[in-house]
Amino acid sequence: MTSTTAYPNASDISTDDYVIVGLATCFIKQEGEVHQVEIIEPIPSAALEALLKGIPTSYHKACATTVGAVLTGDTVQIPSEFPPEVQLADEFSDRVFAAARTYKSRPNAQSHIALGTVFEEFNYSLERKRILNSERIVSAEDNVKQHSYTHQVL
Repeated sequence: MTSTTAYPNASDISTDDYVIVGLATCFIKQEGEVHQVEIIEPIPSAALEALLKGIPTSYHKACATTVGAVLTGDTVQIPSEFPPEVQLADEFSDRVFAAARTYKSRPNAQSHIALGTVFEEFNYSLERKRILNSERIVSAEDNVKQHSYTHQVL
């Protein structure tokens, strides 16, 4: 099997490098309403190992594939196991390269889901909604109040 480098922005990644892309249910807040969307995004090896331990997640499907099957040059190829109307995660290509690097540095993580297979046994839960476009506004009330003698030598 020959390894070809086809990505100028990621010269250390080849088309036959292992990567996992997952299908997740997320939410977008628009004009005070929350809308459900299905997105695909790469899953790094550490996140996959945590998900396989049974933590609740918005992922309901993961496909083990190669970088070349997902990215052809600058074009994204949605795996046939996923519905065609899914949306891509932000910075999808860069995240594919980053996730592929995690599997290159930890080859034993590739054994969790065999190449070319789909895993659907996640602990799927929407109890905590994953909102993609939420903004966190920090205020003075968020500060932890300390006693006046906290920094005094007694």
